[in-house]
Amino acid sequence: MAGKRSSAEKRHRQSEERRLRNKSVKSSVRTSIKKFVALARQKNVGDAETALRAMVKKLDTASGKGIIKKNTAARKKSRMQKLFNSLKAAQ
Repeated sequence: MAGKRSSAEKRHRQSEERRLRNKSVKSSVRTSIKKFVALARQKNVGDAETALRAMVKKLDTASGKGIIKKNTAARKKSRMQKLFNSLKAAQ
């Protein structure tokens, strides 16, 4: 029965490593969104556009890896693009 115990322990180690990796990616996505929103509120179009591109890349990467759902990534990108477009139009 030692084999069962060790495979369960290995599975637990693997899931813990994945959990931490996924947590890091999600945190990175949230940080990039906050940076973009902060720049948009300051009406800094140039930097906001750069931040938007970086944020979209992180969202696409995370959704591609299955860390966040595809529709969630699409929704966030859509809302941020809408914010950027309104910022650009107000200029």
